Amino acid sequence: MTRWLTTFPDSQAFEMALKGLEQAALAAEVIRPEPKYRLVGAPALVVDDEGRDFLGEKRDLTCSGWVEYRPTERPVPDEEPPIFSEDVFGRAAIMVLAPCVADETRIRLIAHITGDMAEVFPYLNAVMETASYIKSAPVLTFMDGYRMISLSPRRITVARADEIVDAWRVLEMIRYQVNRVWQQRATIQPSDALRQRPPALEILKRLPRTNCRACGEPTCTAFACKVYEGASSIEQCKAVFGGKYGYLKEALLEVCRGLGAITEKDSVKKGIKEE
Repeated sequence: MTRWLTTFPDSQAFEMALKGLEQAALAAEVIRPEPKYRLVGAPALVVDDEGRDFLGEKRDLTCSGWVEYRPTERPVPDEEPPIFSEDVFGRAAIMVLAPCVADETRIRLIAHITGDMAEVFPYLNAVMETASYIKSAPVLTFMDGYRMISLSPRRITVARADEIVDAWRVLEMIRYQVNRVWQQRATIQPSDALRQRPPALEILKRLPRTNCRACGEPTCTAFACKVYEGASSIEQCKAVFGGKYGYLKEALLEVCRGLGAITEKDSVKKGIKEE
């Protein structure tokens, strides 16, 4: 039997879900972010098919999404998260949780924060040599190993996190780095320079890869390169925008926004809704 994992935008929604499962005598395993990750996530629940169906029928309950449960190989550190006197990050809430389109064995998430990171981006760009900063978007993208991370002023997208504890780790890492850099900004020369972009391969991984040629290019690889270079619009992928691969649209738009191929405003027009 498949086991499923979900998390919630806040602890109140988690408590409602857990209470409902207990009242229905349905089994659930709880994975908690406390103490280290308490500022970047709410507890997660692991349930079977019956538990998922039960929670899915509760219209008054909002969960962030569902992924197949894979046990974590890393424990939550038994220490409190550092607190900053000037906290520009605030708290994070995972609003979207889904299998990663590029690698279904890993997870993709969108988290909203209570703070605003916009003013920190030029300082982060100055100290993160591998970051890609698109000032006009504004968005800052970087890699954490094989994880692709895209920061907007109030939103974080993470692709290819291992599982929920790894996702919390990434969010806490971002929270810490954003606040630490902001704390040290007097000693950092801010930079708006675009030094490099993530590879076009990240776009290719999120395309259907059918080589249908409806976009006008001979292969999906060629099309990904054109989008990466700003020579073609991602909407030219007819298989995704209007075709049977529409389920790839959200992840494709997210990575293009991270590359600066589309702006935040454009991405909303093209189909990304704030959750």
